[in-house]
Amino acid sequence: MTDKQQERPKIEFPCPNYPIKVVGRNDDDFRDVVIEIVRVHVPDFDFTSVTLQDSRNGTFQSVRFTITAQGVEQLAALHEALIASERVKMVI
Repeated sequence: MTDKQQERPKIEFPCPNYPIKVVGRNDDDFRDVVIEIVRVHVPDFDFTSVTLQDSRNGTFQSVRFTITAQGVEQLAALHEALIASERVKMVI
């Protein structure tokens, strides 16, 4: 198998400490908007895992956090809900 044909890592669920990074414009309430969306899909969300980082020029902000991912369906629904928000530019 070549490097390009490497298998994707397999995730076993539940997956504790699953990292997510959400990027959007650096507005005063961006963090709150992200957290409200996450709470719908992750009822046991641990707010202590949230960190913020502004872009170099301060135009954008990333909200980083971890969740205990319960399955592919949960992750897909969360990603879709975040992207559907006009405030979110990218989810990693």
